Amino acid sequence: MRIVFFGTADFAVPALEAASPDVKLVVSQPDRPKGRGMALQPSPVKAKALELGKRVETPEKSRSPEFLEVLAAEEADVFLVAAYGQILSQAVLDIPKIGCFNLHGSVLPRWRGAAPIQRAIEAGDTETGVTLMQMDKGLDTGDIVAITKTVIEPDATAGEVYGELAQLAGLMTINWMPRIWYDDYFCTPQDDSLATHAPKVEKAEAEITADLGLATAYNRFRAFTPVPGAFATTELGVVKIHRARALPGEFGQPGSATISDGRIMVALAGGALDILELQAEGRKRMDAAEFLNGARLASGMRFLR
Repeated sequence: MRIVFFGTADFAVPALEAASPDVKLVVSQPDRPKGRGMALQPSPVKAKALELGKRVETPEKSRSPEFLEVLAAEEADVFLVAAYGQILSQAVLDIPKIGCFNLHGSVLPRWRGAAPIQRAIEAGDTETGVTLMQMDKGLDTGDIVAITKTVIEPDATAGEVYGELAQLAGLMTINWMPRIWYDDYFCTPQDDSLATHAPKVEKAEAEITADLGLATAYNRFRAFTPVPGAFATTELGVVKIHRARALPGEFGQPGSATISDGRIMVALAGGALDILELQAEGRKRMDAAEFLNGARLASGMRFLR
């Protein structure tokens, strides 16, 4: 089987590794500036592809006529897509002999779109998974080939779930690519009436504010950790929250801090967020006790706006 693999984010790396023996070309997003020096860096998929000795193309637009010719020349049986970052045009979808298949980090039709893992956790979902679907021109609307489900643990962050689903995507690639090659699969249309949407996350959404209940605030912290990073606007400035846990009970005025035995507990309706690790602007990450050694934070001060 001849596979062209489309992927960019590290979510797609296990699937690329699994499909590697049959991958003839890898398509990824162009190198982007990163880090303090803003030097151009390859995507995780491009870096892994080069390590595997694969040829890589990084078109700005995969639908350009010139790149369509590149894809057609591969005479691929399958295009396998995972966290690529561009919507493929119908002209691209029509190229492979068998079809285009996508690995998506949710149980479709729930959470179609760019941020399915974060939106699932934000909503308090207790289950997620990876869907293998045959692509069409819509956004994650294609017929379903297979779904593998997993539990979202009550304290799991998006980063942790992301890693687990990436591994599931790799396993599904191992299990299903041979079946697709031998035509040993069937497709089930999605029920559009059950669809929910997972738009891209904006940084401002990751703020924890005093008007939130404990469950909502904790889900928001989990959903947006590590990216873009949950934060609070305190009397001491903006503070990024790296680790926290939910404490039920009564802790006073929502948004206020209780300082006790090196702990920072921030009151909310229904309980408090126990802030375990945090980071002030321009400072290093530190645990609550270390932070309190250098910060003028006292019980009763506003920690959330």
